Amino acid sequence: MNQTLDVNKTSRNMVSKFLENYTLEQLNKIPEGFSNNLIWNIGHIIVTQQLLVYKLSGLPMMVSDEMVEKYKKGTKPEQNATQAEVDELKALLFVTIEKTNEDLANKLFKVYQEYPTSTGFILKSVEGAINFNNFHEGLHLGIMMSLRKLV
Repeated sequence: MNQTLDVNKTSRNMVSKFLENYTLEQLNKIPEGFSNNLIWNIGHIIVTQQLLVYKLSGLPMMVSDEMVEKYKKGTKPEQNATQAEVDELKALLFVTIEKTNEDLANKLFKVYQEYPTSTGFILKSVEGAINFNNFHEGLHLGIMMSLRKLV
């Protein structure tokens, strides 16, 4: 599981470069042919990790209900993110993964509510959720790499 979490940290390091190297305007821009933007993808991966790992384990999430509603599956940007929202996502990017690592070490994950993903894969454990999350983040990182060329 340590290597799986290291993969997640590597992914998050790549995502953090977008927050460091793109302006608020660029983060919010939705290029023609796309339904979302860089900052939505960042918010989405943070929210999804929390839903898959914590909510389905019956544990409290580190993200607000408002953030979940804004970035969960099936949403799209309804308005531009503010700098304060970008700063909040930047703060959550790594602390959520560090907390997951700590909670795994402390054996806090006791139960898991089975969840069929939109890809057809059925999550049956927190370990499966963490593995699937890496796949999910990789998909969104690829989308972000396409978006960056157009903003």
